[in-house]
Amino acid sequence: MAGKAIVSRQFVEMTRTRVEGLLAAFPKLMNTGKQHTFVETESVRYVYQPLEKLYMVLVTTKNSNILEDLETLRLFSRVIPEYCRVLEEGEVSDHCFDLIFAFDEIVALGYRENVNLAQIRTFTEMDSHEEKVFRAVRETQEREAKAEMRRKAKELQQARRDADRSGKKSPGFSGGFGSMSSSSNATIITDTLMEPEKPKASPVPARASGPSKALKLSARGKEVDDFVDKLKSEGQVIMPSSGKRPSEASKALPPPVNTESVHLRCEEKISLTCGRDGGLQNLEVLGMITLRVADDKNGRIRLTINNGDKKGVQLQTHPNVDKKLFTTDSVLGLKNPDKSFPLNNDVGVLKWRLQTTDETLIPLTINCWPSESATGCDVNIEYELQEEALELNDVVISIPIPSGVGAPVIGDLDGEYRHDSRRNVLEWCLPVVDVNNKTGSLEFSVAGQPNDFFPVNVSFVSKGNYCDITVAKVSQVDGEVPVRFSSETSFLVDKYEIL
Repeated sequence: MAGKAIVSRQFVEMTRTRVEGLLAAFPKLMNTGKQHTFVETESVRYVYQPLEKLYMVLVTTKNSNILEDLETLRLFSRVIPEYCRVLEEGEVSDHCFDLIFAFDEIVALGYRENVNLAQIRTFTEMDSHEEKVFRAVRETQEREAKAEMRRKAKELQQARRDADRSGKKSPGFSGGFGSMSSSSNATIITDTLMEPEKPKASPVPARASGPSKALKLSARGKEVDDFVDKLKSEGQVIMPSSGKRPSEASKALPPPVNTESVHLRCEEKISLTCGRDGGLQNLEVLGMITLRVADDKNGRIRLTINNGDKKGVQLQTHPNVDKKLFTTDSVLGLKNPDKSFPLNNDVGVLKWRLQTTDETLIPLTINCWPSESATGCDVNIEYELQEEALELNDVVISIPIPSGVGAPVIGDLDGEYRHDSRRNVLEWCLPVVDVNNKTGSLEFSVAGQPNDFFPVNVSFVSKGNYCDITVAKVSQVDGEVPVRFSSETSFLVDKYEIL
């Protein structure tokens, strides 16, 4: 056994020399004549597992729980085939960063996270809906541009053939297809440059008689506008250019521009399922406070938490956080006050969870009433903000529409709507829902049955906090000197549906 390290990742502070020394000592401690799962020295324990010609080695302290270490090692070993087709040195080296990112989801600050293989796969994939929308729009634009190019080429060829049949020389052609006269070139460039600025048509040089449509270029701005309108009519969301309002498809709050060396992020996600006839089947809110320290002088700090929750959330601190201090004083600090928080890493220090079937805790209630009529269905849908302290932005209520029945006829409407004919969805869009705009309704008629208009899905973002758990103060461990910090709060939708 050569003892060459292919990929190494340490989760506690350790010098490179120390890591290389531990890894170099491991092959010498191996005894190939016996079946081993671990080997110990005076200071550390090596827990390992053979992987064909390679070894997965976990180096821990001797006082760690070996059963937990073995379980962690098995999870590490199961991660490797997810990224490496064959267990060979070259394949592992090629995917070393993918493996390191996956390892970081398993262990944080020296302690194993409670995750499984499926969760690791989800976390590392970082699937983005906005990226899919952007790529779909770009592909559509490319297809339309190619089709337009082919159509223009056919028009030019047809104009040339018509000119040949009539015995006249088509303007703009000097003998052969594709070679334009210099005067025609100058005219086209002048028209294109002047079009966006001139309020009325500018005089152009006189052209020869005969068909001239082969050289007449339509205004590019009009073509782009027509193309964008076509995409919008099909329900596609278009990312606007600078100076316009951001796309409503973006359901993530923008990151703060100016952040301090101590930055806190409080994020909550809601998953809710309701019945169409009333009754809350499940409401779950998961929240986390994440700390990021960018300056080592602010590494030894404590966070004072303001817990104003009255909904009955369950709180859980990070294993390295002093739980007794948090229970008695609502202060988050490391168990060892002499240690610092990791620099330039997002560290989750506090989690909470709320799960209930109490209908009074629904932040935004949706009531959808489809009624059969002679021509199909009349649908009345209304919303009401129950959590009046919240301000919900970019609210989109999506109602399915039966396929092949055309666009719905809209009656009374608060806000805006758009019909996505490709996805067969009517989207009711509300920029803001708050205490001043806590109720609203939409009425429309379309062919279909009452069951066709479910499930109704809701999405929104908010800069408010649902469970009212915030960081009130950040201070140094020594002397409790206040530390300047920045923070961002977001309340997002994971799933919100009415079945």
